[in-house]
Amino acid sequence: MARVFPFQAYRYTAKAGDPANLVTQPYDKIYPAMRERYLAASPYNLVRIVLGEACAEDSEADNVYTRAAGYLDSWIAEGVLAQDPEPSVFAYYQEFEVPGTGERITRKGLIALGALEEYANEVVYRHEQTLSGPKKDRMELLRHTRAHLEQLFLIYQDAAGDIGRILDEAAAGAPVLAVTDEYGARHSLWRISDAAAIARIQTLMSDKKLIIADGHHRYETALAFARDHPDAAGADRVVMTLVDMHSPGLRILATHRVMSGLAGFNLETFLTRAEGFAVSELASLDDLKRAWEEGEGRVIIGVASGGKLYKLDGGPAAGRLDVSVLHESLIQGALRVTAEAVREQKNIHYVRGLEAAYEEVRSGVAQIGFLLKPTSLGQVAEVSFGGGVMPQKSTDFYPKLLSGLTVYKF
Repeated sequence: MARVFPFQAYRYTAKAGDPANLVTQPYDKIYPAMRERYLAASPYNLVRIVLGEACAEDSEADNVYTRAAGYLDSWIAEGVLAQDPEPSVFAYYQEFEVPGTGERITRKGLIALGALEEYANEVVYRHEQTLSGPKKDRMELLRHTRAHLEQLFLIYQDAAGDIGRILDEAAAGAPVLAVTDEYGARHSLWRISDAAAIARIQTLMSDKKLIIADGHHRYETALAFARDHPDAAGADRVVMTLVDMHSPGLRILATHRVMSGLAGFNLETFLTRAEGFAVSELASLDDLKRAWEEGEGRVIIGVASGGKLYKLDGGPAAGRLDVSVLHESLIQGALRVTAEAVREQKNIHYVRGLEAAYEEVRSGVAQIGFLLKPTSLGQVAEVSFGGGVMPQKSTDFYPKLLSGLTVYKF
């Protein structure tokens, strides 16, 4: 099943400066102000490679991607990035506070190279749709740098916790890197180079199936590159952080939908078109939270619009996902917004945090908001192993993996 391997990672050296000024959030989570902050933090910040600056005078010979490759090569030549002397895997722990709860927990992961597998091989499974635009961009970056600078996030099942115990043994020592990100999450890294420990991990992983939690676009880009370049040694592997599905630190947050720019939108018309739902008005978000708790096993979606809050009860879930019902029955059905418009994000954007999404609608910034409870890990596994896919932004695995902890250049 899953094949994992140690690798001689390139990592930032002391010459690069404070790691907090070098590593970044994943490229698709870097908003403009964050990018500017990264650029100002250090001339060696990874954002220069993973999300470089475009210039008006860019040409085929000098552009975002050629400059990214140039930065990578020069940083290696200068000793800003140095390759580990021996192949290793890494224990990667993230200590964080779950948003909105005050609960502080630790997510434990294994960083290793993973073999790229076609979905048809039933080793690696997806759970979300992908778009062509991001894959084209990541393909150009991969084609120029021949490197994986960001980790893919995959989950596996190890009810016995055997791999976790090996990681805990490594984490008993001093980390090779420890840094706190802008969201207050503490990221720590330990290198595992003992051949026996690595062999044990490989054996334990060999019967596992993997689900992509984050990084669908990058996985499919890497797979396409490997398919198109069979002679590129090492291109058939990619850097993964692998997390046990049974880990208490593995959490999914809800991603709410907020919509605006809807021509002729009328709340009463929308509610009338919401066929198959029992509609009731609520007094507060606390009422909605209670409805979710009491309605376990039912499709319950919160709708905010015009200063009002409603509960839409779609009946027993019976294998249906709230997010899928939302897109099919309410966004496409009742609102008449096409799936294509959603893919292109013409009228929709995504908000983490129940209160934040509700406030956007209540303040008049948006016309309507759809409030969701988090998708469960069991639902992700059921959809993935069943060969299905969820709408985009169905899951928000928190926190994100930092980019720049390890670089794999093939």
